Amino acid sequence: MTNRTLRRAALAGVTAIALLGTAACGSGFDDESGPAQQDGPATLQILIGSSGDAETKAVQDAAAAWAGASGNTATVTPAQDLTQQLGQAFAGDSPPDVFYVDAGRFADYAAVGALEPYGDKISDSGDFYESLRTAFSRDGQLYCAPKDFSTLALQINTDLWTKAGLTDADIPTSWEQLTAAAEKIKAAGTTPLVIGDTRDRIGAFMVQAGGWITSPDGTKATADTPENLRALEYVKTLVDGGLAAYPKQLDAGWAGEAFGKGQAAMTIEGNWIKGGLQNDFPDVKYTVHPLPAGPAGTGTLSFTNCWGISAKSKYKEQAISFVEAMTTPDQQLTFASAFGVMPSRESARDRYLQQFPGDQPFIDGAEYAQGPVNAPKMDSVLVDFDAQLGGLASGDPKAILQNLQRNTEAALGG
Repeated sequence: MTNRTLRRAALAGVTAIALLGTAACGSGFDDESGPAQQDGPATLQILIGSSGDAETKAVQDAAAAWAGASGNTATVTPAQDLTQQLGQAFAGDSPPDVFYVDAGRFADYAAVGALEPYGDKISDSGDFYESLRTAFSRDGQLYCAPKDFSTLALQINTDLWTKAGLTDADIPTSWEQLTAAAEKIKAAGTTPLVIGDTRDRIGAFMVQAGGWITSPDGTKATADTPENLRALEYVKTLVDGGLAAYPKQLDAGWAGEAFGKGQAAMTIEGNWIKGGLQNDFPDVKYTVHPLPAGPAGTGTLSFTNCWGISAKSKYKEQAISFVEAMTTPDQQLTFASAFGVMPSRESARDRYLQQFPGDQPFIDGAEYAQGPVNAPKMDSVLVDFDAQLGGLASGDPKAILQNLQRNTEAALGG
């Protein structure tokens, strides 16, 4: 997840430029008639942004099972770089039939008509968590079925927690309690909190304060608000006071690495941290808790993909059948066991928690999670915001938000 986020930032404009370019050249995305549909057995090309061999094998096995039962053929290809390869495929007028769509990229694809809006054709589509439906909806229409999701939670190193004289009664449920615990940990000689220096982590504090970058429908800039200012000022206070540090300050590539090395007593990461710690730091003892609530209440961030179907596919009905098979509760639970994701269907929640009871803070976050910015042409704006958050300790939160407001307004057209 961390590496995927970094790749998305590094190649932020590739897909948008390719898609907008093909749209401007008359690619036919907005042609309501679409390509002629072919009945009978289909040969589906499926492009995924795999997290590793376990995910690739799980999806390939599920695709083979669907193909065998339906009489179709399904070729699953793990992308070296999904954003870049999709951009090239659309620019070359040869997109795959089915592909992963990151929630942070969804609006760019939907805005130029590259996606088939099939979401509500999936059985019991209302079973998908509402926050995930929102992430993949445009103009009130669910475009694609959420594949799975992750949320942020608070991880606590139990040994370092005890060393600081803290107990379960001190586990923070508010900003004030987070500060109090951090001060005791600092006094014990340990960095209290390590947190990533981008909107994908700091943004959780904005949500807890009652703010966000855009309006819920993604049409208005809402960056320069008292709520967002309160959030950035709080994070700045933590960093300035030595109560929180960015990974680079601890010579770590990401917060999970610093946490695993015992350089910080707390971190804020998603459920992907389980695999990272198990593989690289198996001896670390830790617990997982909901993020502390802010002035506006609880808040976290969600990260998700959907199964996108190309508007130019010749096999849309077969592709919908494929996605239907990939998103049944049973199949989602199989994926969860194989590569550590959480099911996007609420009906799979209880069975998931029976298997992974320690993930309850993560899965509960679906009820109050904020998804990525759901608006097109925002890549460069968000990359700039991330860069400024990286310098928050020496920066001016008000100026950062004013700049974000101007840039967002420009991207959204007012």
